[in-house]
Amino acid sequence: MSNIQIKNNRILYYGNTAGYLSGENAVVDPMFQTDELKSYLTEKKGLEVEWTPGTFERLAAGTLDPEGNTALLRRCRVWQIAPETDVMMKFISYDDFTRRFGEPDPASYQVVYDGEVDTNDLEALYTKFNVDHPPGYEGHSLSMSDVLELYDKSGSTFHYCDTFGFKEISFQAPEQEQIEGPQMNL
Repeated sequence: MSNIQIKNNRILYYGNTAGYLSGENAVVDPMFQTDELKSYLTEKKGLEVEWTPGTFERLAAGTLDPEGNTALLRRCRVWQIAPETDVMMKFISYDDFTRRFGEPDPASYQVVYDGEVDTNDLEALYTKFNVDHPPGYEGHSLSMSDVLELYDKSGSTFHYCDTFGFKEISFQAPEQEQIEGPQMNL
């Protein structure tokens, strides 16, 4: 029996669900990143590998569609005010931010997380980024002035973390790959 198998669109590595197939791509959690697995997927199976933080957690949580395939969730980026930016921009409501500084500008932010998550629900993501940081998360707990970006091939939506809940904003982020591997701007 091989230590690496593909069953039902799942990539099994020594019995662990390490990732899944998405078209001609293998989406695999980077905690399983080894030469052995990469070689198997690229050379033997002819797949392009995307090392994507949060993949194992999402698969372990059982987020599947009715056919048993991985649910189509949007990927998530967390944007936080960059350290060199005016400290007065941090931890304030959207109304205060826009009154004092205008609309949030991506040039004042940095990406502290880019990966897959197990939900598209903003409140659940707020809890996740406060209580149970996923692997690869490099920021402080989610707070006012942070921006959540949910994205897929069709585009992005941006959500400002406000006093109560989120406010969708037109945050014009610099051009970034929408589906390729993580884009950590640290």
